[in-house]
Amino acid sequence: MEKDLKKAPSLDDLVFENRNKEYGAYKIRKKYNRTVLWAMLVGVIIISTAVVAPYVMATVNQNRIRKEEKVVQAQMENLDQPQEQIAPPPPPPPPAEEQQAQVKYVAPVIVDSVKNEDKTDLATMDDAKETVQDEAVVEVVEEVKEEVQEEVKEEEQVFMVVEEMPSFGSGDANDFRSWVAQNMKYPEVAAENGIQGRVFVQFVVEPDGSISNVRVVRGVDPSLDKEAIRVVQNSPKWNPGKQRGKPVRVSYTFPITFVLQ
Repeated sequence: MEKDLKKAPSLDDLVFENRNKEYGAYKIRKKYNRTVLWAMLVGVIIISTAVVAPYVMATVNQNRIRKEEKVVQAQMENLDQPQEQIAPPPPPPPPAEEQQAQVKYVAPVIVDSVKNEDKTDLATMDDAKETVQDEAVVEVVEEVKEEVQEEVKEEEQVFMVVEEMPSFGSGDANDFRSWVAQNMKYPEVAAENGIQGRVFVQFVVEPDGSISNVRVVRGVDPSLDKEAIRVVQNSPKWNPGKQRGKPVRVSYTFPITFVLQ
């Protein structure tokens, strides 16, 4: 019985029993099942790749975003640390010319009478103009101009570190952070697209405590950057920084974090 089953012809053999098997159709029919099997395997592989690839890319992007957040957080921690205050250099000693410019007082000599040969005629206006020189006055005016120019340059200079750094409110760094959180409005465009992150803003605290030169050092999205600039520009006056007891311009960098609730 088993020998009869083994010898039973296949469907292809029955179809091509009285036909020319060398023509090519017989060989194609013999390979049909194997070809269909390979086609199904290739189709399954392509479909699986198309389905799994997005999940793999999403996982890779999440890992990359987490690494970037860790780097930004580490940089933020470095910014939050109090900066070392560098003592200003001692004032330079007065120049030798000023010491030499001091005029020594000489006591006048009193005599009983004046001799005729010591008498001199009174000088006319022309003689006085020739003899009188204004060199000392010119030098004094030049020194005053130099001092005024130095004061103007010092007022225009922007310091990064001073003896007394500027502060907001009571002086705690969290005061300004709380004020920003209360006055910040999350942009609708960023909220709809799920955009969030940390924007680093740099500005100058003027000698009168006002804020100027607000700009974004490191941004996330144009809408978030614009809102960060708006909030800082509307800030109340700060306690200005001081150098040698005088209020000066000080550059300050502050991070603003945008997080969707």
